[in-house]
Order: sequence, then C-alpha cells, then structure tokens
Amino acid sequence: MLDLRQLRYFITVAETEHVGRAAEQLHISQSPLSRQIAQLEKNLGLTLFERSQQRIRLTRDGAIFLSEARALLRHADRLENLGRRLGRGEEGGLCIGYVADAMHTGVLPGALRRLQEESPGIHVALYSMAAAEQFEGLRQRSLDIALVREPPDRDDPVLRAAPLLEDPLLLVLPAGHPLAAGETVSAKDLDGQPWIAVEEPGDPAWRDTFVASCVSSGFTPDIRLDAADPLTALGLVASGLGLALVQKSMVRGATEAVAVRALPWHEASVQLWAVWHHVDLRPVVASFREIVLSDEREPGAGPQAGGLASGV
Repeated sequence: MLDLRQLRYFITVAETEHVGRAAEQLHISQSPLSRQIAQLEKNLGLTLFERSQQRIRLTRDGAIFLSEARALLRHADRLENLGRRLGRGEEGGLCIGYVADAMHTGVLPGALRRLQEESPGIHVALYSMAAAEQFEGLRQRSLDIALVREPPDRDDPVLRAAPLLEDPLLLVLPAGHPLAAGETVSAKDLDGQPWIAVEEPGDPAWRDTFVASCVSSGFTPDIRLDAADPLTALGLVASGLGLALVQKSMVRGATEAVAVRALPWHEASVQLWAVWHHVDLRPVVASFREIVLSDEREPGAGPQAGGLASGV
C-alpha cells in the first residue's frame, strides 16, 4: 500500500529539487525526509531521483510517477472532504470539475446561483482541471459532474455526456486597424496578417489545428505571438500586436481599443459539454445535472447550441 505521507514528501522534493528546502516546507529535518524518499523508492523498486552533490532531479520514470501521485492526492483530498461532510449528516455536497469556458460563458455561475436558491445548504467544491483529469475523477467518483470542451468517447462504458452550448469564434482586431473601418471582413483580407494564436489547454496539436482551420477557410495566418488564454489575447490585440479569434462570450464589453467582427464564412466555435457518471448515487447530483442542462444562463452568457448569432 502506498503511504500518502510519503507521496506528499516526494511531491515536495520533486517540486523544489532540493531536500533541504523541501524539509523546510514540510517542517521536518532533512535526514527523516531522505529516509522516507529512500523507503518509497525501495518499496516501489524504482529510482525516482538522480542525485548529485548540488541538487537532485527527477528521473524520467520519476516524472511520470509525479503526475500520477499528484492526481492520487487530489483524489484523496476530495474523498476526505466528502467523508467529513457525510459524517456531519450532509448529503455529501457537490464536487464539480470545470474548464475556464464554463465560467466566462455563464454556464457554471448560473447553475450555482440556481442551486443556492433551491438548496442553500449544499456545499460546493470547484476544481479547475484538464478534461482527462475530470473524466478520471468521475470514474473514481471523486467528481460529480464535469464541464469540458469535448465529450468522452461515445463507447465509454461509464460516462455519459450532453452538449451545453457552442460559443462562436469572432475576429478581434485593433480599433485602429484598416480592416476595422468596414463592417465585413473576407478571408482574402486576413491572408498574411499578423496573428495571435490562443492556446488550447491539454491539446498538444492546438497550433496545427488552428492553422488548418484558417487555411481551410481561405487564409494563412502569420502567427507572431501565442496567448495562454483569450483574455491575454484580447490584451495583446488591444496593444496593436495582431489579430485573434476569440469566443463571443469573451468579447462582450471589450474595450474601445479593439474592434470585433463576425466571420460567417469561418464556422468555428468553442463547445461546452456536461459529463457525468452513468450511475447516480445521490439525488443532489441528479438535481444539479438537471440545472446545468436547463436553458437558463447568466446575463451576458454565450449563445445556446443551435441558436448561434452571426452578429456581435
């Protein structure tokens, strides 16, 4: 059996790459910490660290083990939280996984608002996680519902999914850009323009996918900068550094420094899906799922699937 304390020690050492600093963070001395790490390696039959006089570094196997150890401890923390709430006689509350789009489209805030109105005593824990982690959390029953960009495989024996909305991508350009003078923008107008590409979390091929979608629409972007998220992209566009495609829910109320144009000929959007375990163990989970799947949204939320507007 894995010792969770040893896993926490291992993660701290891996993150600091220094036994002394790790010991300070953990409030223990170096010798016991080194012994615990050595015992973990012995129990596993695995070398987790490459050691030198100056520092220690993870081995390749150690890096893989670190990722899984972090996931296991997150699950253990959520499970402990669930057990304590059940011990207090609560229904267990809700553990919700989500991606950033669930927030800025208004889907998750709106659902939480309705939940508080209907069941004000329910405790909610929110976890910002990649889709793969959310799916694993659902399978392990440490998450009750997941809000992600893409659904699991259709033949998944455990998970069920339903689409929530499509958030169309709009062209954002500096207010002083020549293309901002017109109401329409063609593919030819965008060919060779400087672009800011918005990263897709968890998708290593996001750049290739972005370029391919542009080329299929008739233009080739000259990518000058990568933005970690849509808000960063908006800031870079406002500074005159290029053009970007940003989902509609993010450009509402954008500053006067940017102009926004719809591209009816470029059918691209960000999707949001709800995913859950096929077996409901508690009524509160089914009730919250019904809220999420309902049509209500917070003011300013993105459009519903099937009801996409081409205007801004």
